[in-house]
Amino acid sequence: MSPSVVTHPAVQTLLQTLIAPQAAQLDREPMSLHRAFQALGSHGCLGLKASKEWGGQAWEAQAIYEFTEQLARYSGALVFLQSQHQRCVQELSNSDNLELKQKYLRAAISGRIGLGVGFSHLRRKQQPVMAQETAGGYVFNGMVPWITGFGIFQHWMLAAQLPDGRAVFVLAPFHPVETALTFSEPMQLAALASTQTVTATLQNWLAPQALVLDIKPPGWIQTADRGYPLTHNCFALGCAQGGLDILAKAQSSALPAIGETYKRLSSEVNQCREATYRTLATPSAERLRLRAWAIDLAVRCGHGAVIVSRGAANFSDHPAQRVYREALAFSVSGQSNQMMHASLTQLARL
Repeated sequence: MSPSVVTHPAVQTLLQTLIAPQAAQLDREPMSLHRAFQALGSHGCLGLKASKEWGGQAWEAQAIYEFTEQLARYSGALVFLQSQHQRCVQELSNSDNLELKQKYLRAAISGRIGLGVGFSHLRRKQQPVMAQETAGGYVFNGMVPWITGFGIFQHWMLAAQLPDGRAVFVLAPFHPVETALTFSEPMQLAALASTQTVTATLQNWLAPQALVLDIKPPGWIQTADRGYPLTHNCFALGCAQGGLDILAKAQSSALPAIGETYKRLSSEVNQCREATYRTLATPSAERLRLRAWAIDLAVRCGHGAVIVSRGAANFSDHPAQRVYREALAFSVSGQSNQMMHASLTQLARL
């Protein structure tokens, strides 16, 4: 059976009356995006995996994925921004560093502060940033290639490999620290640009022990990838639904092909969604195929939205243009080599 949509009235009101009407604005204005992020906090939606003891919501996995999918339907920028924050909140909630939790966790769950992440580079064979244990903490050197939320978030989770292969995770400030920690200008991205993605350069930056969130074993991120959470599938499925919404509005008795296309794509999205949620209890390589299918659907639904919107879709703030750009961004978010292979296999079948 297809999973139900998140039905909490406050959440539905937030998504449909606050987020959806300003989707174009959220896509281009970081400050508007920041305010929408804070609205998620005031509605109890920024600590979904955090324990109730610390003010979190501790939602079940399916409810989290349903919420993620619905938010992606209305704003790719906001769903991506909050996913970075939710990931750091989860690590902070699970951390043994009680002092750090007391200082930041409740404020992060409420949206009073924002937390980014910088650890995807751990997937690379050649590590761009390394850490070395020293008296009282860890020294970091190198470049972190991708951190979202500059000017919106106040802190971010920095991870780097240690000489023995383990990875140290610390909470770093999201502002320059003399010459030790500097940030690039926000990248000029084709999609999700309002999320303010930057790189960070570290030159002997010392993170004291008090900022350490966790030390993870060698190969941690590869093991996590094999478990393969569904978040990225939900990004793509929500984006596909955003494209379907545009197709639905364009239906016309004079052009029956639009309605037929909407019907067929909608049916396929539902099939992919049902198959995806069935894998919740059984993480496996099947999720790779399902994510590749969801990506393919996001691109096709986004393309369909462009086609039925005609020339107007070429305007940068048109909903179809935004959805299509988001489909491209979600095609590569959190991509591993295995995921690339699955996506290319899906393409070759078409």
